[in-house]
Amino acid sequence: MCSIMGFEMRGIPQNNATEYFQKTASRGPDMMRFEEAGSGWLGFQRLSIMGLTDEGMQPFHMGGDMAVCNGELYGFRSEKKLLEEKGYSFVSDSDCEIILPMYREYGTEMFRKLDAEFAMILYDSRKNSFIAARDPIGIRPLFYGYLSDGSVVFASEPKNLAGLCHDVQPFPPGCFYEDGRFTRYADPAGFEKMRDVSAEEASEGIHDLLTKGIEKRLDADAPIGFLLSGGLDSSLVCAVSAKLLNKPIRTFAIGMDIDAIDLKYAREAAAYIGADHTDVIITRDDVIGALEDVVHLLGTYDITTIRASMGMYLICKWIHENTDIRVLLTGEVSDELFGYKYTDFAPSPSEFQKEAEKRVRELHYYDVLRADRCISVNSMEARVPFGDLDFVEYVMSLNPAIKMNVYGKGKYLLRHAFEKDRILPESILMREKAAFSDAVGHSLVDDLKAYAEETYTDEAFEAKRKTYTHAQPFTKESLLYRELFEKYYPDMSDMIPDFWMPNRTWPGCNVNDPSARVLSNYGASGE
Repeated sequence: MCSIMGFEMRGIPQNNATEYFQKTASRGPDMMRFEEAGSGWLGFQRLSIMGLTDEGMQPFHMGGDMAVCNGELYGFRSEKKLLEEKGYSFVSDSDCEIILPMYREYGTEMFRKLDAEFAMILYDSRKNSFIAARDPIGIRPLFYGYLSDGSVVFASEPKNLAGLCHDVQPFPPGCFYEDGRFTRYADPAGFEKMRDVSAEEASEGIHDLLTKGIEKRLDADAPIGFLLSGGLDSSLVCAVSAKLLNKPIRTFAIGMDIDAIDLKYAREAAAYIGADHTDVIITRDDVIGALEDVVHLLGTYDITTIRASMGMYLICKWIHENTDIRVLLTGEVSDELFGYKYTDFAPSPSEFQKEAEKRVRELHYYDVLRADRCISVNSMEARVPFGDLDFVEYVMSLNPAIKMNVYGKGKYLLRHAFEKDRILPESILMREKAAFSDAVGHSLVDDLKAYAEETYTDEAFEAKRKTYTHAQPFTKESLLYRELFEKYYPDMSDMIPDFWMPNRTWPGCNVNDPSARVLSNYGASGE
């Protein structure tokens, strides 16, 4: 997954700066460099995925210019060929080596040209200034803060900046930073014109673009694996990948030892596509024992993000400790595009669309944050096919009237898109959605709630929760997470705007728990 860090000015001793950078060493365990860049520093911790030789190590140099990037630049080979025709030469097979030549050719316009998941920091020697940028969805993490001298510091995670900088914030997705200000170059939820097409035509477009998005994410020089929950989204990623690769893929599922809802479906999907499948079983003690580590690695207090991260972290830990896999494909971003259980209650197409736009723009606070941290802390790279930029733009531009659940089945367009291919059994393709944290086993969330109940009396809960004004805890569980968060990220809570919750203004959604289990339409989703 790699980790990057950039200091605009050398305002603290290098050994101190390196100490803060080392906090994300698990993101890039293969090699580390920390180099002077003008009046500042650039640091890189490498996880080798593309171009495995030492020549692919960063920072990259061109003249006095430098660059570090945590990213996957899809289609880089065609861009590299164009650059070679213009006289540029390359010494590695790393996709990120094209960044400085592209910057020379296009300047900051290059960010609009990238089909990529990335966070990068450039040093422009001619201007003696730093430029930083992040992909439109925020799949790759980037944060910034300020030293006491007012100079800016960029880093992959807030743990690099906690205790070092003040006013630490997530770098806004789809933006670049130059000369002290942020400029938006892309809006992941935006589109030029709504596509008013039939449901049938929409499904065809969904099929073709998702297939392309998956195909480009199978390109790696390191071993690839797949997280398979048994739900629609991860099962589709696995099934399409198996068809494209035409060989058995390695899939992994996780479940509690007493009530793992998803394991039977994951096994069914894996058997159907001929996968080399592994189940990982966890217990209550595993969950409670990992809780503090999970809050620390996430850098959030959000209830649903932490719940869903428990299983994801533990399965990624198992994969890291027992396999040679370095890349994991996952099913995140589908819900934001096609809807959750609660969006069945959307009062109108325009409200459905407005909610989707909000959720896509906030992805970097919640689901993609979870995927990145749980996977990267275990020295692997997350790839998210549903976050493919062409795919996201297409789905967001579809008339919301055909995306709403008017078919008696949520995510109908996505399901119907792959019906004819018969790459999944109907029991999986048409299975009702179950929230990941619940489907790992209802007992996982119940155990977390019970642990929080044991931690606080009613009186202690009321007194302690009132000490927080921003995103005030409203259950003992949320207070537990907040106190663990403050232990590692004191006074940094505004990095996350609020708790992820259903749209409480909609009928049927005024609930006090983020789990879909509390909704009246959950029905057989957890069976």
